[in-house]
Amino acid sequence: MKGVAVIFRLPENTDLNTMNKFTRGLYGQDSTSWKGRYKHHRHGILEDIPHRKFLRGVLFLNKNDAERVVEYLREFSADFYIGSLELTPDDEKILRRAHE
Repeated sequence: MKGVAVIFRLPENTDLNTMNKFTRGLYGQDSTSWKGRYKHHRHGILEDIPHRKFLRGVLFLNKNDAERVVEYLREFSADFYIGSLELTPDDEKILRRAHE
């Protein structure tokens, strides 16, 4: 099965607040208030997309899902590269899970 590798990074001089916003929006985040009284989850786009995080800034995706991630990367002016790849059987299982 063919997949897509998306390799990305934010521009060099990106401020910390923007990096945090980018990461929360991509991966999601659980947060807890002071003393743990309240819990909140911020939803990230990758929570709806079957993917495999290979390394920091490297994702394996289905071809159909890559455009949604690319749109998000463009919102933050991220540098990115997209290439096709042959998925391993383990990658295929992970990427098929949500589509079955």
